[in-house]
Amino acid sequence: MYDLVLKGGTVVDGTGARARSADVGIRDGRIAEIGRIGRGEARRYADVAGAVVCPGFIDLHSHADYTVFAAPEAVTQSAQGVTTLVTGNCGFSPFPVVPEHAEELRSHGDFLDDGLTWEWSTAGEYAEAVDRLPLGVNIAPQVGHSALRIAVLGLDDRQPDAAELARMRELARAALADGVAGLSSGLIYAPASYAAPEELAAVAAEAARFGRVYSTHIRDEGDYLDSAIDEAIEVGRSTGVRVEISHLKAVGPANWGRVAAAMEQIAAARGDGVDIRADQYPYAAGSTTLTTRLPAWSMEGGVPELLRRLSDPAVCDRIVAELEADDMWSFLAPRIVVADTPEGPFHRFVGQDLATIAAAIGETPARAMLEVLRGQRGTVSIIMHGMAEDDVRTALADPAVAVASDGWVLSCPGDGMPHPRSFGTFVRVLGHYTRDEGLLDLPTAVAKMTSLPASRLGWTDRGVLRPGAVADIACFDPDRVGDPATFSEPWQLAEGVIHTLLRGQPVWEDGAFTGAAAGQVVRTVSEKGRIRQHHDPS
Repeated sequence: MYDLVLKGGTVVDGTGARARSADVGIRDGRIAEIGRIGRGEARRYADVAGAVVCPGFIDLHSHADYTVFAAPEAVTQSAQGVTTLVTGNCGFSPFPVVPEHAEELRSHGDFLDDGLTWEWSTAGEYAEAVDRLPLGVNIAPQVGHSALRIAVLGLDDRQPDAAELARMRELARAALADGVAGLSSGLIYAPASYAAPEELAAVAAEAARFGRVYSTHIRDEGDYLDSAIDEAIEVGRSTGVRVEISHLKAVGPANWGRVAAAMEQIAAARGDGVDIRADQYPYAAGSTTLTTRLPAWSMEGGVPELLRRLSDPAVCDRIVAELEADDMWSFLAPRIVVADTPEGPFHRFVGQDLATIAAAIGETPARAMLEVLRGQRGTVSIIMHGMAEDDVRTALADPAVAVASDGWVLSCPGDGMPHPRSFGTFVRVLGHYTRDEGLLDLPTAVAKMTSLPASRLGWTDRGVLRPGAVADIACFDPDRVGDPATFSEPWQLAEGVIHTLLRGQPVWEDGAFTGAAAGQVVRTVSEKGRIRQHHDPS
C-alpha cells in the first residue's frame, strides 16, 4: 500500500531524459514506484493530470541559514517547488563560534541576520538548533571560510602563521565531520579578501579529504574575471576538491560578453581533469551589502572599525579618491539601489539608487555612499544592476551551469525592496526562459535545478525521481508557472506550483502552505570514500 500516489502527471525525472506519462507512488518518505498504479493501492491519491511531476528543486546557493529562525516555514521556497536550500555560501556561516571572536562573527553577517539565536558553537550544534524548528524546507549547511578565518584571526588583514592555519583546518575538519555539505569562500568580502591562494587551498584540502564541494564567490567578477577563475581552478587542481563557482557573472559594461569565454575557460579546466562547474541566478542584477563597494583595506576590523574610519575626514577623502578613480564607479552609482536597511536617517531612501540619494542630499555619489553607511551603522543591503542579459542567457544555456538563487528571504510579505530572486528564481527559469523563450527544453531546465546540483554535492538519492530516492517532489502547471516578483514589486510568491512534497508530505498544496513541518537538516557523511546523506525519511 502506498501512502500517496501522484496520478496521471507528466514525469520529468531530473536526469535530462524525455518526459513521460506515469504515476508516482510514495511509501515511507521515498519513491516506491513510477509507472501505472491502479486505484485502491494507496491511502491517498492526488490527480495531477496535465501537470509536470519532477524532483524538488535544490538551491545550491542560499543564505537562509541567517533567516530560517525567523521564517522556518519558508513559503517563498515551497511556492517555487524548492525542497532543499544549501546554505553557508560566500564564506558566511553562523559557525564555528569561538568566544574571543563571537562579536566579530556576528558583525560579519549582520546584514543577513534575521533573528539568529546564537545558541551554538559548532556546526553540529547549529544543525540541532535548526532541526528543532518547524521547517517547511530542508537545510544543508556549508561552513564558510570567512567564519573559519574569523574564529582564528578575527577580522585582521594578515596571513595566518603555521599554527593558525592548522587551527583553521582543524575547525574545518570538525564542521565536515558534523556533516556540512561543503566549504565556501567569498573572496570579495573582508576578511576572506585578505587570504592568499595558499590559505584557500590548505582549507579546501580538508573538504577534498571528506569528498565535499568547495563553493567559491571568486575574487573578481569584473576586469579580472579570468584570473579569479584561474585561482578557483588552481585550488581544484592542487587539492582535488570539487569546485563550484558561485553565481557566475561579468560585472560592468566593459566586461559584458565575457561569460562565454569564462565558460570556455571552465570547460578547458574540466578537460584537464579539474572537477569544476558553476551556478547562476537568472537575473541581470545581484544583491549584497553596500560595504562590498569599499576598498578592502577600509573593512579591516569589520563594521565597527569601518565606522571609526568614517568619522575621520582624511580617511573619507582617501576612500572617495579611490572610488572615483575607478572607471566603473560612474556606471555603477546609478545602478546601486538600497534594498533594505534598519530604521535610521537614510531608511527613507530604500528603493532608490545612489545617484538619486546623492542628488537629494547634495553630495557626490561616492560621498553619499559613505554618508549612508555612517548613518545606517554599516548595515545596508543593495541591489546592483551590473550585468548584461545576454550573459545571463549564455550561462543559463550551458549544461554545466546549475540554477541557484543567492537569496535569503523566506517569508512574504515583508519590508524593504529585496531582490526578486528569493521569490522567483526557479519558476522564472521554467516559465520565462523555458516555456516563453525556448532557451532550454523542459528536461534540461529541470536537470539544472535537480540532478546537477545534487551531483555537485555528491548526493545520489535526491535530485532524481526513481524508486528508492527521497520523495522530495515538485509538481507544477507548465502553462501557468511563472515569477510575478519584480524589482519594483518583489513581494509576490511564485505562480503555478501545485504541490511541493518533502519526504512525501505536502508542504505546499493548491497555492497555500499546508503547515506541515516536514523539513530537516540534511547532513552529509562520508564512508570509505563514498558520500551518502543522513536523514530520517519517516
